[in-house]
Amino acid sequence: MSIRVPEPSSESDILEVISNLSNNEVFTPPRMADAVLDLLPPQVWTDPTLRWLDPGAKTGVFPRQVTRRLMWGLRHVIPDEMERLRHILGEMVHAIAITETTAMLTRRSLYCSRNANSEKAAVRRDEPAGNVMFPKTDHSFDARGRCDECGASKSQFEQLGRDNHAYALIHRSGREALEKEKSMKFDVIVGNPPYQMDADGSNRTMPIYDIFVEEAKKLNPRYITFIVPSRWMSSGLGLGEFRKEMLNDDRVRVIVDYPNAEDVFPGVGKSIKGGVMFFLWDRDNRGLCEVTLRRGRAVVGPVSRQLNQHDIFVRDATALPILDRVRAKGEQSITEILSADKEFGMTSNFDGWKATKSTTSVALYLNNGGKRLQRWLKRSDVGKSEHLIDTWKVLVPQAGSDGGQKLPDVVLGTAFVVAPPSVCTQTYLFFHCRSEEEARSIHSYLRTRFFRFLVSLRKLTQHATRSTYTWVPQQTWDRVWTDEALFEKYGITNEEQRYINAMIKEMPE
Repeated sequence: MSIRVPEPSSESDILEVISNLSNNEVFTPPRMADAVLDLLPPQVWTDPTLRWLDPGAKTGVFPRQVTRRLMWGLRHVIPDEMERLRHILGEMVHAIAITETTAMLTRRSLYCSRNANSEKAAVRRDEPAGNVMFPKTDHSFDARGRCDECGASKSQFEQLGRDNHAYALIHRSGREALEKEKSMKFDVIVGNPPYQMDADGSNRTMPIYDIFVEEAKKLNPRYITFIVPSRWMSSGLGLGEFRKEMLNDDRVRVIVDYPNAEDVFPGVGKSIKGGVMFFLWDRDNRGLCEVTLRRGRAVVGPVSRQLNQHDIFVRDATALPILDRVRAKGEQSITEILSADKEFGMTSNFDGWKATKSTTSVALYLNNGGKRLQRWLKRSDVGKSEHLIDTWKVLVPQAGSDGGQKLPDVVLGTAFVVAPPSVCTQTYLFFHCRSEEEARSIHSYLRTRFFRFLVSLRKLTQHATRSTYTWVPQQTWDRVWTDEALFEKYGITNEEQRYINAMIKEMPE
């Protein structure tokens, strides 16, 4: 157990209140900061030589909780309380704020004053910033008007009065300024870094938490422990290389995973699709990773796991024996008969359709205003994959459930069979079939819990891409498939059947 300074239960914590106020920046509740710090080995709290850094400070909860623990852990090393506090705040605890406002919040948490050189500061420093740095940092915009370091769009920062969010740790100019101001050598790096950046001023976002992790590793500390979104485990724009690096890094020794981010960030967690996790990276201690999955009060683990067992990370260890048994048969993946995204070249907002059918029309399936519609399109207007127009199809919406935040989960939207000639917009993926009989068989297979369970292992968010279906094996398409038949074929035990049934909801008609 790591050392923790007890807090009176009768006192309300202002940082618990602040943590529930913002949908823009995800502030960390003190109880979760403590859970993250609990991953560290106990000796860190009794070593007065260590230097600590929070590289994305918002309210200052991590520096504050670290300081509290060090005040308790160093009580025998530095008996005088005031001398101990001066040493901790002067030599040990450092932070990089993400905005000027959060810099003041963090100083208030650490020094009891927004300026560290104030007469009211708990420990008065020579400079107003103290050890809470907010150096002037700029984006590095390329010819396209995007930052080549974080992906931010130049146009969005031309708005009057907006913070530029050029976070110091992940921008060259920021790191250079920090190196001049402070020697960037730290033993422990902790925190909850910013998660994403608007890439083009619209709803499209680029993750940046991965850059914080990578830059933290480059500083070569002894330990890193961060809260980050879980999407990197199997999905996420631009996260392929980061996922590969994390899964192959045997210095990642602990992972605590929350599929429902509301369990960590009450009130704002719904916006974090796929959940969140925190991890411990231990530079000098390689080995298997202790993985714990938490859904509300239900806990799986800790389980010792090799992270790179598969190309993505299966977050629930209970599923691994089932997956291994299915894959051991070496059957062809159902992705071989599954369409690509925008197979016919039409995006979800395509509006070049006709309301009435003509002799040269093909059926067009789309979604408009949340309603499933059938409209018409000239065959000559289909820009791609003309060879698939005259096939039977099983259409399945790309948007499904929220990635298993609540169980049991339906996983996928309702699929349906369509006759040729037909096409669809990006709203749907589809299985292309040689006959109506084959289409009806595939449709029955897709409705089984078994099928959707295998999909769920690769689906962390609402969106089900083609790769999400990779682990679903093909069957013979000459019958109606049921869970009973599939459970028997793959040797799914009674206990495993109960587990699948608890995870996956029966598909509604």
